[in-house]
Amino acid sequence: MEIHLIRHTAVENPDNLCYGFAEMSLRKNYVEDFKAIDLVEDFDLIISSPSQRCQLLAKYFQLNYQTDERIKEMNFGDWELQKWTDIPENEINLWYEDFINIKATNGENLLEMKHRVSEFWNELIAKENSNKVLIVSHAGVIRLILQSILKFPLENMFNIQIDYGKKTIISVKDGLISIKKINI
Repeated sequence: MEIHLIRHTAVENPDNLCYGFAEMSLRKNYVEDFKAIDLVEDFDLIISSPSQRCQLLAKYFQLNYQTDERIKEMNFGDWELQKWTDIPENEINLWYEDFINIKATNGENLLEMKHRVSEFWNELIAKENSNKVLIVSHAGVIRLILQSILKFPLENMFNIQIDYGKKTIISVKDGLISIKKINI
């Protein structure tokens, strides 16, 4: 099985708002961003995050896709759509010190997100009837999938840059999972 993971294109966020679960509009010229993406392959299965920024990409390419809640970005709870600088210092500083275990009120921490993404990933790679799969999702989800393959510490996940509108390709064959390409 070959799995293509693509991150949605750039969002319009001039105020530097915190967002994950919250809907954020794509840049005004998002169609130009879509035109720069090469998606000519035939896919047996296409799954998108239910976030509109992901579904718009799937719709633009007229893909027959399904959505899965488990591949949404992190839920920042009460911080969603607040300026990062407006989040109370006592809350954000705790999160900066331990973003793996600490979460925003009514949100999730990285371990909880990892659990739902891992559940999705393990189900996906167990499928036997798909040769080529496309996943339209978010940087955090893609990083967590790479972390599960490479087994590096969670605190290092932000050392991997996942570019907007770029693909990561993973091969799953005979129980061996390998990363073929990142940010193409």
